[in-house]
Amino acid sequence: MSRHEKLQLRDSEEIPTSEVLEEILGDSYSAYETFQDELPNLEMEQEWQWYTPYKAWFAKGQHWWTTQRGTRKEKNLYWLYVYDGCFSIAIWFTEKNRDELLKVDVSDKTKEIIADAKPKGKLTTFPLMFDITTTEPLDDIYELINCKKRLECK
Repeated sequence: MSRHEKLQLRDSEEIPTSEVLEEILGDSYSAYETFQDELPNLEMEQEWQWYTPYKAWFAKGQHWWTTQRGTRKEKNLYWLYVYDGCFSIAIWFTEKNRDELLKVDVSDKTKEIIADAKPKGKLTTFPLMFDITTTEPLDDIYELINCKKRLECK
């Protein structure tokens, strides 16, 4: 079974709620809540969207800012997927930013993920994927989100 076949939130009529997520995530729900609580401090908003190709709900994390000329801009900084008992966060980076990522203050385990990440198909971008069941990887994820904002939201 492929990873996408294991996705939860498969009912297009049932928008993900706290109650639904708590039932699916089980013990991992507290890590999800911790992540959600941090979003305002990261200047982020999360929006759920139905994706027909995968027949599942995904959440995208967006950062909004105003340029020097006064234009309001938005950037998707992460994608969140829900599985039975865990959730995953994918943060996509361009290959040209890999060296900068390796300088970020994150754990050795996360630096290994950065070094080993492979571009997808013909793309020049690669995802950093984190399967989350506890709050342990969240500090690294916050650092990577802030790094992505510095690199791409100008």
